[in-house]
Amino acid sequence: MGTATRFWDWNAERYSRQPIADEASYRKKLAITQKYLGPEMRVVEFGCGTGSTAVVHAPLVSTYEAIDVSAKMVEIGRHKASEAGLSNLTFKVGTLEEAGLPDAGFDAVLGLNVLHLVPDLDATLATVARVLRPGGHFVASTICLKDLKGNLRWLALAARVLPFLPTVRPFSAGELESRIEGVGFSIVERFEQRPGVIFHVARKGS
Repeated sequence: MGTATRFWDWNAERYSRQPIADEASYRKKLAITQKYLGPEMRVVEFGCGTGSTAVVHAPLVSTYEAIDVSAKMVEIGRHKASEAGLSNLTFKVGTLEEAGLPDAGFDAVLGLNVLHLVPDLDATLATVARVLRPGGHFVASTICLKDLKGNLRWLALAARVLPFLPTVRPFSAGELESRIEGVGFSIVERFEQRPGVIFHVARKGS
């Protein structure tokens, strides 16, 4: 078990109970995402945490698969789905790359607050492109370390050197967008929650 997995397992219960820090921005991101969802769609979300966003979106689509490296996060997510009566929402432990998802098997992929944590950004983006159908959408909310200001930047930098915290990978919003476009996407929506915290919707080319 890696350091990041241990960290999220240890924090799962506390993370699940935390209030949303910026409710208005969270609601805006939900609303933007839901413009790209429909009742016949197949959706996968990686880095799903305890499934709070999955539970909101799943009623709007045909199937919703949620993936996280933390077994304890997934356990909480399954409980939330059961309580909500969502039979179309399933959870799996692992990474996007490990999930064995089919080529072009999904209409939308969500990666929320996770791209800055993956060990190989280019490999993850390539997997997103592989599992999305042509014309499908990738929705991502990402911390861009190089663009952060003030205390948030220092906290993210500390995470790069403290062994018990998950590593935050350093890139700017421009670098992230270039790498998303480099695997065949065009960015169709962009919302800057604050400097260094960026929400994107990107469309896979035909």
